[in-house]
Amino acid sequence: MDLLRHLRIFLAVADEMNFGRAAERLGMAQPPLSRAVRRLEDDLGAELFDRSRRQIRLTPAGTVLLDEARDLLAREERTRVLIRRARDGDLGTLRAGVPPDISAAVLGALLAECADRAPALRVDLQEVTTDEQVRLLASGGLDVGLVHAPVDATDIVLGPETGVDLGVVLPRTSPLVRLPEVALAELAGHDLVLFPRSTAPGWYDRTLGICRAAGFVPGRVRHARNPEFLIGLVTAGHGVAFDQGPVARKEPRVAWRPLAGRPLTQRIRAAWPRQSPHPGAREFAAVAADVLARDHTTAVPMGDAGEAPRPWSVVFG
Repeated sequence: MDLLRHLRIFLAVADEMNFGRAAERLGMAQPPLSRAVRRLEDDLGAELFDRSRRQIRLTPAGTVLLDEARDLLAREERTRVLIRRARDGDLGTLRAGVPPDISAAVLGALLAECADRAPALRVDLQEVTTDEQVRLLASGGLDVGLVHAPVDATDIVLGPETGVDLGVVLPRTSPLVRLPEVALAELAGHDLVLFPRSTAPGWYDRTLGICRAAGFVPGRVRHARNPEFLIGLVTAGHGVAFDQGPVARKEPRVAWRPLAGRPLTQRIRAAWPRQSPHPGAREFAAVAADVLARDHTTAVPMGDAGEAPRPWSVVFG
């Protein structure tokens, strides 16, 4: 049985809710259309239409198949388009998500490296949190992304992992500033300024778990999406924060110190859909891993195995 053909017939009947109109729309006679629907029902082991009334209706099984069929046929068409583009040497536009806290230097290096290594690829960068990236990758809204690990998703592929050690951002007046490095336990009694859990649930839970295990249970957790706002809350005495360092070092009213033992390592991985991936996704992932490894102090190759978009985007190519 040609499953895709039978699914197209099923969708036509589901749209028209009339076998005669569906047959006319598809340019075929009604009897073979009805037989095709019956064969699909026999193959799936469930009736898709309730024919007991004058006006046919979808059964519960038909309702489930409706969205699945639309998604499958859309993926088939997208795959055909991508293959034709790849055959003709045009990789098209790659919609790539990057986390809001990625630095301007990394963005610039990423764009330049992509332009150099994959000139046929047009990259559309969108600022998207990890949690939203996972959803968009699964729904087809993004082709590839850079996510803060760990992520919990079975329908995406994860590329090489790059890690950077985080330090602590302290008010300049804190006695801990006198120390060359700060242990997590020495932060006991402080509030903590942290990104919202909804942006990267896995990394959020891991961060608090490591803090608790080391003896630092924040009195209160305040949330900040933007690194500048995070620094502002620390400056105002609303807690301490964890950061890579470059942003904090530019603000004279706070101080950045390494964490003793380097317990917090922020890990970033490229991710792309497992089904019908964009032909440029793996190349982007490889470029991103190289750029991040040069920018960060620690690169951890792992091999293959998870916030709404801001209004701006960058396109080159």
